[in-house]
Amino acid sequence: MVILGSGESGVGSAILAQQKGYDVFVSDRGAIKENYKSMLEKHGILFEELQHSEDKILNATEVVKSPGIPDKAELVVKLRERDIPVISEIEFAGRYTNAKTICITGSNGKTTTTLLTYHILKNAGYNVGLAGNVGKSFAYQVATEQYDYYVLELSSFQLDGMFQFRADVAVLLNITPDHLDRYDYKFENYVASKFRILQNQTKTNHFVYCADDEVIRNYISSRAINTTLIPFSINQPIEGNGAFLNSNQLTLNYKPEQEPLIMTIEQLALQGKHNVYNSMAAAMAARIVDVRKEAIRESLQDFQGVEHRLEFVASINGIEFINDSKATNVNSAWYALESMQKPVVWICGGQDKGNDYNELIDLVKAKVKAIVCLGKDNKKIINAFSGVVETIVETDTAADAVAASYKLGKKGDVVLLSPACASFDLFQNYEDRGMQFKASVRAL
Repeated sequence: MVILGSGESGVGSAILAQQKGYDVFVSDRGAIKENYKSMLEKHGILFEELQHSEDKILNATEVVKSPGIPDKAELVVKLRERDIPVISEIEFAGRYTNAKTICITGSNGKTTTTLLTYHILKNAGYNVGLAGNVGKSFAYQVATEQYDYYVLELSSFQLDGMFQFRADVAVLLNITPDHLDRYDYKFENYVASKFRILQNQTKTNHFVYCADDEVIRNYISSRAINTTLIPFSINQPIEGNGAFLNSNQLTLNYKPEQEPLIMTIEQLALQGKHNVYNSMAAAMAARIVDVRKEAIRESLQDFQGVEHRLEFVASINGIEFINDSKATNVNSAWYALESMQKPVVWICGGQDKGNDYNELIDLVKAKVKAIVCLGKDNKKIINAFSGVVETIVETDTAADAVAASYKLGKKGDVVLLSPACASFDLFQNYEDRGMQFKASVRAL
């Protein structure tokens, strides 16, 4: 078996594959991080870095591919031409566990909802692992732990490499254009990818979904969906099983013979419209696996938020600084801007993913007093907002962006880093961007 990529998922897959008796070879075109290299060496797993030895790789019986490697990569195309199966770590690890899986996807809110669902199950005393896009690798945990449940955050890239895997509880939060560069710039391809979360489900499984999302509604109504549907909504009451908001009261129904769980939105630890959705989705997933209502209520009230997602950093001379570096698409930035109650100095920009900024125009007009671009190429942002916001400045380091924002802000303003773009033009990843932002704020 060949593992392409030596990050968290690749090394975890290699360790599981070796444990299951495979002859394993790990190949990475980049440099392998020291901690992962020492794990491979400790297990006696063969690896190479800074190259792909095609003669070895094209001899594989099966390949586990890192989600970061696109399907269009030349090597992946060659593997498929030879009918060598190329799968994701999730698909591979899923073969070797009988644990129940709660699988969460969506364009926005995945990480928050995944961590919240895990928090609820863990607080309720469940023997539960956290994996996918967060936590330790799913494959590594299957190799080394004995969990009864897993909460998995799944990106479209991970879903693309899943074939026989089945989610016991599938959660789909929303679908808005994202990663279109990986889907031939066709939104329908991305939508189909997200709906792979339902593959292999039967009526004994559950699908928790946002009934307010038009894209999701249209997809469901145009296809035969063979699973038990559990909708949630903040716009309309839900008959039967599901969650809904009426004024400020949240009602969660599961099993009609039982009393519903009722809370007010003021009781939720996570505030803002998008977090009402996230809380509903997590609570319904937890009810489906029989977590007690009181345990859900407690966890929804005491959950601590996610780093780099609307994270309060500091207030300096009356200017608030908020780190939302995880907002790597337009819709995430929309949620962040929508939840701001003070005049905003907005730090945005980075590596564009085929973004359409039009849907932000009204919000920016209403909320944003100045824009600070943080990216190598800011033309698209400048073109989109030059008639909307009077002041737009360009920077190419986190320190400069923070300094410029601080200068433009005044007491009672908020400086919001919510880039709407990927980070790879100037940073290692969105965490690196968020950490540099926070360090720069604290250095003011």
